[in-house]
Amino acid sequence: MNVLLSAAFVVCWSSGFVGAKLGTQDAGATTLLMWRFLPLAAVLAAFAVYRGRDSWRALTPRAVGRQVLIGLLSQSGYLLTVYHAIQLGVSSGTTALIDGTQPLVAGALAGPLLRQYVSPRQWLGLCLGLGGVALVTTADAASTTGVAWWTYLVPFAGMLSLVAATFLDRRSRTPVTPAVSMTVHCATSAVVFTTLALTTGTATPPATGSFWLATIWLVALSTFGGYGLYWLVLQRSGVTEVNTLMFLMAPVTAVWGALMFDEPFTTQTALGLTVALTAVAVVRGASSRTREADATQPR
Repeated sequence: MNVLLSAAFVVCWSSGFVGAKLGTQDAGATTLLMWRFLPLAAVLAAFAVYRGRDSWRALTPRAVGRQVLIGLLSQSGYLLTVYHAIQLGVSSGTTALIDGTQPLVAGALAGPLLRQYVSPRQWLGLCLGLGGVALVTTADAASTTGVAWWTYLVPFAGMLSLVAATFLDRRSRTPVTPAVSMTVHCATSAVVFTTLALTTGTATPPATGSFWLATIWLVALSTFGGYGLYWLVLQRSGVTEVNTLMFLMAPVTAVWGALMFDEPFTTQTALGLTVALTAVAVVRGASSRTREADATQPR
C-alpha cells in the first residue's frame, strides 16, 4: 500500500511542474494561481460546512493559526516561486531538480528538530539522490539558453519554504485531519494569490482553452493528488522517506517535459534518473531494516 501511495504521490506531484508550464504559457503566475485556488477554496469551504463542525471543534485558534502559517509556506511561498521560475524560463525539469535538493536539507534537520535521525545507509541514499539531481540539472541547464543565472535561485527559495512547512507540521502536537488542513491551506492561498492578482492587475484570466485545461489539471492532479498525498505519506512514512521521493520528481518531470514540450532529454538525464531511483531504493531499504530492528527490540 505504501509503495502504491508513494508512486501516486510522485506522479501527481510531478504533474504540478507540467501544469505550471502549461498555464504560464498563456498567463502570469499570479493569474494561474488565483484561478487555481479561488474556486477550489470555495468548494472546500462548502464541503466543510456540509460536513458540520465535528472535525473543527478540537482546533484551538493557535492550531488554526499554525495551519495558516503552514499553508503560507507550503503552498503560497512554494508555488509562487516555482511558477515564477518557470515563467522566467527555467525548464520544468530543472525546477523540479532544484526542488529535489530538499531531502538533504530535511535529512540534516530531522535529527535536531524532530529527533528522527538519519542512518549512515540513508545518508548514502540521500547523497546518491543529490548526484542524480546534479546530473539532470547540469544536462538541462547546459541545453537552455537566455536564462539568467539568478533565476535558478528562485525555486531554491521555494524548496526552503516547503521544508519549513514540513517541520512546522511535524512539530505540531494537535492532530489535524487532511480535509481540515487542506481547506485552511487552500483558503489561505486563495486570499494571498487573489490579493496579489488584484493589486498587480493580473486577475483577468485568458480565454484560451489551454489555460483552463492547466487549471483543471492543477486542481485535480497537483492539489488533491500531489499536495494531499504529500501530507498522507508524511504521516505514514516520516520526513526522511517522503522527502527522498522528491529525488524522483525531477527525472519524472524531465521525461514528462520532453514528451509534452520537447524539453531536452539526454543520456545524462537518463543516467540521473537511474541514480535517483537507486537512491530511493537505498533509503527505503534502510528504513525497512530500521523498522525491523526496532520491532525485535524487547519492550
